[in-house]
Amino acid sequence: MGRQGGDLAERAYQHILDGILRGVWPLGTEINRRTIAADLGVSVLPVSEALQRLEQELLVESGRRVGTRIRIPSPQEIRGFCIVREALETQAARRFAERATVSERREIVSLAADVDGLYEENAEHPDQATEDSLHQLRIQHLNFHLRIADGSACPYLRQQIEKNQHLVFNSFYDKLFGARRLPANWHVSLAEAVASGNVEEADRATRKHVQHHLEEIMYRLEPYLSLDHGRITLDRSHHKNV
Repeated sequence: MGRQGGDLAERAYQHILDGILRGVWPLGTEINRRTIAADLGVSVLPVSEALQRLEQELLVESGRRVGTRIRIPSPQEIRGFCIVREALETQAARRFAERATVSERREIVSLAADVDGLYEENAEHPDQATEDSLHQLRIQHLNFHLRIADGSACPYLRQQIEKNQHLVFNSFYDKLFGARRLPANWHVSLAEAVASGNVEEADRATRKHVQHHLEEIMYRLEPYLSLDHGRITLDRSHHKNV
């Protein structure tokens, strides 16, 4: 595939990934590659390339009888995703504490305050939250963690953190938790620890942050993950108030 084909595959990849993260295609939903190709005005080939990449990243799965669908993780896999997240982000935090510039340290504290403010606003006024505003909150939350990864001065580590974040944060979790009220200054306290320059403090704060609510996530996911795969696809309108 030439450069143009690669660009089309990347475009298809970003389109499908965005749909997954937004909840356009809930867990278990079948993906019709011909429909996506028509929507994007491309051939099926770049869409197939994009789906292969997403399958490698554990976001979709293919089967002879079910075609390609949004992958339904098992409870063990979700725990595994969180364990990997802890390992990746703790290492990034340790490297950030050692290597980040003064401006990078100031930036993540500012970003953290913005994220905390958005979460608090969402918890205070859940009736005003739209799917688009929730998606923007997720993007800002992701960017906060990725800026810590950027400060680690290890591009491969940053890449792996971004992939892992896609596995543990998407619209499905918003439907489970509803309007989440996090502890006061939840992200600011993490940012201050990471920006302190104290490697061990950064390590402890990151572990505490990542482990928060894991058991609650597992508890709330269990009813869905124990369903037959043929029935797992969520009714989006029904679960908006979960």
